[in-house]
Amino acid sequence: MLTQRSRYALRALIFLARTGSVAPVPISTIAADQKLPRKFLETILLELKNGGLVESYRGKMGGYRLAQAPQKISFGEIIRHIEGPLALVPCVSITAYQRCADCFDEATCAIRKVMLVVRESTATILDNTTLADIIEQREAA
Repeated sequence: MLTQRSRYALRALIFLARTGSVAPVPISTIAADQKLPRKFLETILLELKNGGLVESYRGKMGGYRLAQAPQKISFGEIIRHIEGPLALVPCVSITAYQRCADCFDEATCAIRKVMLVVRESTATILDNTTLADIIEQREAA
């Protein structure tokens, strides 16, 4: 399940992509437009900055902007920065693989086989959906 933290991160980055601004956008503007709690948003944006997805600028004209073009930032990348691996069980994770403690035989485990398909499908969709795709869909609607 997608956490509130991830939803807020996605909303903030979609907003930044939609503005198309090269100039930094004040956090108060993002919070007000998206109706997000400012303190919580500050924590999320700091995490995204540490992940290289946004850049921050201090001072009177400071704020946040995307660190890359919207075409290069996928939903999968955003969610991984906030949540960690996309896998529902650790034995199918690419970035944080761990053998399940109660697994008898990983090669024949029915649960693992289904969860691998789920992870692959989820990753494909999220990794192939960029902020630019969302902006284009929104403008087309």
